[in-house]
Amino acid sequence: MMEYFELFGTLIMLVFLQVVLGFDNLLYIALEAKKAPENKQESVTKVGISIAIILRIILLFCLINLIESFKNPFYKIDSSLLSLEINLHSVIVLVGGGFILYTAIKEIWHMIVFEEKDEVEEKKSAKKVILMIILMNLIFSFDSILSAMALTSNYIIMAISIVIGGVLMILAANKVSSFLQKNRKYEVLGLFILFLVGVMLLSEGGEKAHLVILENPVHSMNKTTFYFIIAILVFVDMVQSKYQKNLTKNK
Repeated sequence: MMEYFELFGTLIMLVFLQVVLGFDNLLYIALEAKKAPENKQESVTKVGISIAIILRIILLFCLINLIESFKNPFYKIDSSLLSLEINLHSVIVLVGGGFILYTAIKEIWHMIVFEEKDEVEEKKSAKKVILMIILMNLIFSFDSILSAMALTSNYIIMAISIVIGGVLMILAANKVSSFLQKNRKYEVLGLFILFLVGVMLLSEGGEKAHLVILENPVHSMNKTTFYFIIAILVFVDMVQSKYQKNLTKNK
């Protein structure tokens, strides 16, 4: 009986881990789903995350059996200007971080030079949006899977936590997406948070690749620092909104 309680406790911890580490993933999904045709946005989110859940479980199985292959470097550079040891894990994180950074900058620039006709033209096909959700979901899943592996070696418990976390993400993603649709001003905040996510992933990938630039090693952005910056951004946005309302009232 004690063993079952321990397994249940581990499962709760793993689900909580999935939720906490899945925040940035959830934000990306909500922003990406918005690019699909309006009548397909909810189904796109459900299909994308559902497929990603299956692929996450497959990825979990692969990581358990091939963990050393992801850590072993296959390309090295060693000079006074730059040194690094590239492994598969670092490549995935760096590419994902670079793509998210590019996406955030592109969308922010689109808002700066916004034209109404561009809003209509920018809608993507549902299949393309689903593909992007699946790919980025897998990139974001590495941290949560590796953290789960540090907590338990029970494959079934880890797989169940992935499924539960995925279902919660489906429920939350549609609510976040609807909220952004109704409150377009918060898209700017979301994109700058996404920008931070890209920076964090690039720094994490640099650390995993043991990147050293001009004898200065690259360190991963601390998760506490990341969430603190997000809290500051949200607070500033709230103050700005309140101040804007007060100005409007006084006119």
